[in-house]
Amino acid sequence: MNQPEVLDSDIHALQQWLRAAWRQLGDPSLTTFSRRELRNQMKQCSADLRARLQMAAEQQSGPVEQPIPTYSRSALRILSW
Repeated sequence: MNQPEVLDSDIHALQQWLRAAWRQLGDPSLTTFSRRELRNQMKQCSADLRARLQMAAEQQSGPVEQPIPTYSRSALRILSW
């Protein structure tokens, strides 16, 4: 896999983990401590996801190369007084 594919798979995995965590957070059998720990992990995962999305956006925009200018020879003009 090349770098963009790895980045895309990381983004997808983080998104799936966050979805599952939100579902788990709604579970009434979670203790207060477990809920707090899950929210802390979700914050960390969200920060990681944000960083990966930023990296993907930077890769897509990338350095824009300026087109090579094409110079054409202008017609020779003789000006007289």
